[in-house]
Amino acid sequence: MFRNILVPTDGSELSASTVARAIDFAKEAGAKLTFFYAQPDFPTPIYGEGALFDPTTPEQFSRAAAAEAEKILGQAKAAADTAGVASMGDTVVSEVPFEAIIASAERNRCDLIFMASHGRRGLSGLLLGSETQKVLTHSKIPVLVYR
Repeated sequence: MFRNILVPTDGSELSASTVARAIDFAKEAGAKLTFFYAQPDFPTPIYGEGALFDPTTPEQFSRAAAAEAEKILGQAKAAADTAGVASMGDTVVSEVPFEAIIASAERNRCDLIFMASHGRRGLSGLLLGSETQKVLTHSKIPVLVYR
């Protein structure tokens, strides 16, 4: 039924658990996995009274973000390899993670997005929003939410 499943991950404990569940799901479905990490963009400096000076250059920030992406995607791929599930990694720099997730799913021709949810409900869920909620709202590709 599913041939290529996108699994967004940010390296958190919740994401690691979701990666493990996605690997099991893909193994049963005979699908391959595409792990995705949205790298943060360099924050725009704020100038003026009381502004903090950050000595990090955009190049240093970019290298650190790319290294973090490589580490997180490498761990996910290693777990898939151990389970005998074909996988690959994908990463882009994006200020809007939910858009980057959907774009990755489309670019990699995924037929399912397998995501985690923090399970926020009520007012906190409404006010905080979540990348998962935004993907659910905007994706034309089916989304499986793992809690």
